[in-house]
Amino acid sequence: MDSTADALKDLGGEYQYGFRNDEAPVFKTRKGLDHAIIDQISDHKNEPDWMRKFRHEALDTFFAKPMPKWGGPALAELNFDEIYYYLKPVQEKGRTWEDVPEDIKNTFDRLGIPQAERTILAGVGAQYESEVVYHSLKKEWEDKGVIFMDTDMALKEVPEIFREYWATVIPPHDNKFAALNSAVWSGGSFVYIPKGVNVDVPLQAYFRINAENMGQFERTLIIVEDDAYAHYIEGCTAPTYSSDSLHSAVVEIIVKKNGRFRYSTIQNWSPNVYNLVTKRAVAHERATMEWVDGNLGSKLTMKYPAVYLVGEGAHGEILSVAFAKDGQHQDAGGKVVHLAPNTTSQIVSKSISKGNGRSSYRGLCKVYPGAIGAKSNVECDALLIDTNSRTDTYPYIEIEEKQSSVGHEASVSKISEEQLFYLMSRGLSEDDARTMIVRGFIEPIAKELPMEYAIELNRLIELEMEGSVG
Repeated sequence: MDSTADALKDLGGEYQYGFRNDEAPVFKTRKGLDHAIIDQISDHKNEPDWMRKFRHEALDTFFAKPMPKWGGPALAELNFDEIYYYLKPVQEKGRTWEDVPEDIKNTFDRLGIPQAERTILAGVGAQYESEVVYHSLKKEWEDKGVIFMDTDMALKEVPEIFREYWATVIPPHDNKFAALNSAVWSGGSFVYIPKGVNVDVPLQAYFRINAENMGQFERTLIIVEDDAYAHYIEGCTAPTYSSDSLHSAVVEIIVKKNGRFRYSTIQNWSPNVYNLVTKRAVAHERATMEWVDGNLGSKLTMKYPAVYLVGEGAHGEILSVAFAKDGQHQDAGGKVVHLAPNTTSQIVSKSISKGNGRSSYRGLCKVYPGAIGAKSNVECDALLIDTNSRTDTYPYIEIEEKQSSVGHEASVSKISEEQLFYLMSRGLSEDDARTMIVRGFIEPIAKELPMEYAIELNRLIELEMEGSVG
């Protein structure tokens, strides 16, 4: 095996989604980022002047903002000049799978997207590189007024709704990577659930990076009206290359009075991807917002789904699991901000570290003055598979209202010899025993996913655990 192949083998291990297609883009910008690139992107998308101006201002904000200080050595290695910020893979988006180019269609076939659409989904979107290549919504939901389309299409087809909510939850000046996304965003999902509509089967979007040194910057905007409900599931993969790619998404969600929304993610990026994402929801009076977040793979993940509880009686939940193995740093967690009386929240974070992998919980619980009766509970549990793996907890708790209740507990544990002995005495191999312990550890998260996705999460964990003995 030659040295390049050896390097890829060492980098990728048993990563199952590392296959790739030959590049054949309709259009691709040069490497690097400046205002000329912004004009190219906006020209190719034929955008209104206000969006072009938004992008240029966001780029200036990106250049002015400092890098986060907690990303560690891996973040310092990120070279923005070596990234392609926009690649258009196809001329037109497909409305049926037959419309999608054969090589791209085969990719999503291998990922199981068509079968999932036929059996368990209300609608599906598939993004390849910078553009959504396929999008559909079942007619029964269209007839009820549900909107589920890619974000670029929403800008043109529902401009009034789009502009009313765009960047209201996460403005460009929020952080450096939100500014970057705002400047070069492409694709993502736009979801609108009308008042009183309950979409009782999930909507799903799948995001795939194929090209080397590619940046993917989807922007998702979701509005849930009064008394409405929906569940959105996101999946992400990329091939394994010896050079780095960047995924920097923004997700904004507004849940109105008595509404409920669940956003589930199972991300399994290859080990050469920087996954730097900003996700935030606003929950109004008696609304419920739930994040279920599964993070595997990537070189570095920095992601902290947030809920701002702005209406009385609003509730937020963040359930997060992260698995870090050799050469990986999972910096994940959640944020809840209580701004109104009688709001409630819960953060449950589970992390697993294997080899020299590092996992970190980074979270915030803030209670503002006037949020009387606010209640929050934060649980952070870490499991170390090996003696040289690492975990850290960085909880920030800021209480400015005396009439509130906040609890925090954290634990770090190792797989004990007693547990292994017990399971192996029942006939399990050491590998199987370790995997069973890990599956039990993440069970509180897995049980919140639909069955098919819980099975997938457990299967991915099993693949990550292969060869963990020794």
